[in-house]
Amino acid sequence: MPGGQPDNATNPKLSEKPFLRLLTQGPKAPLPATPPVWLMRQAGRYLPEYRKVREEAGGFLNLCYNPKRAAEVTIQPIQRYGFDAAILFSDILVVPDALGQPVRFETGEGPRLDPITDPSGLSILDPSNTDKIYSHIYESVERIKGELPDETTLIGFCGAPFTVATYMIAGRGTPDQAPSRMFAYKYPDAFAQLIDMLVDSSIEYLCGQIRAGAEVVQVFDSWASVLPDDEFIKWCQEPMVRIVAGVRQYHPDVPIIGFPRAVGPLYEDYIDKTGVNAVGCDTSLPLTWIRDKLQSRTVVQGNLDPILLLNGGPQLEHRVKRIIETLSNGRHIFNLGHGIIKETPPEHVTRLMELIRGSAS
Repeated sequence: MPGGQPDNATNPKLSEKPFLRLLTQGPKAPLPATPPVWLMRQAGRYLPEYRKVREEAGGFLNLCYNPKRAAEVTIQPIQRYGFDAAILFSDILVVPDALGQPVRFETGEGPRLDPITDPSGLSILDPSNTDKIYSHIYESVERIKGELPDETTLIGFCGAPFTVATYMIAGRGTPDQAPSRMFAYKYPDAFAQLIDMLVDSSIEYLCGQIRAGAEVVQVFDSWASVLPDDEFIKWCQEPMVRIVAGVRQYHPDVPIIGFPRAVGPLYEDYIDKTGVNAVGCDTSLPLTWIRDKLQSRTVVQGNLDPILLLNGGPQLEHRVKRIIETLSNGRHIFNLGHGIIKETPPEHVTRLMELIRGSAS
């Protein structure tokens, strides 16, 4: 069962955590002098210390399922940059792996699964034995929580049901997720069954991370933008409503961040219907629109272009300044519009942190 130990949000040390404080204090609380900051994929291939540990681990999933090494790479960017939050090092495809659809990562080609091409393929999935996989992740969370500085918040996460389903059906990432979209149109009942299973497993998984020490959780819906508005509501927004309600049933004080990437104006209804505590804003959203349409509704997170961080230089400095100036009168977490690109020079991230932390002067 998802329930269990008391929420971490009751910890008196939470007042020391700028990221968590912003998410929990409400819209009328005083704003910090500079926005809290963390970056999606902040632990990863752009760091030489990460590459060394991954090589020692003997593969990506081996690293994800090795609590000692997963904790080490989660903490590496905190030690190097002093981000306000650490995000658990793992992968969204832990969930299908736990459900019985084995995941493998092929060098240079990304994840591979045996695709589910018709309703009969759902028979391989078994939600009753997920803890066999999840227990490794929970141990990682416990280790990370015990090693982080007191001021650093720990973020747990999962992939949103639709995004995870796209990989399960196609067996890999695709440019437009056409296999999953076709499956949903052709076999709507079976697709609903898959989404339901992923909703339930995601609730279990997130609650387990919270019990192990996660103080905030984020749900990544990286492929939400490929759907028409009615399909987005059915397969992305409504499942997220259920995930938020399911997690809050057991952990009502733990903030939840939603990231329905690149859905444009659909962000507004998504925020209102799901009740998320914050929303990740992708690179395509205009800053003034984020300020005028989203920031009054919830905490906004984002949205620097990862390509600009890769490039660096005066353009980076100009954009960072503009993001902070535009969003500084409301609740804002500085982040990217998507994950760090592996070729990004680490010194560009150092400069980014100097720009953000020096923005109050």
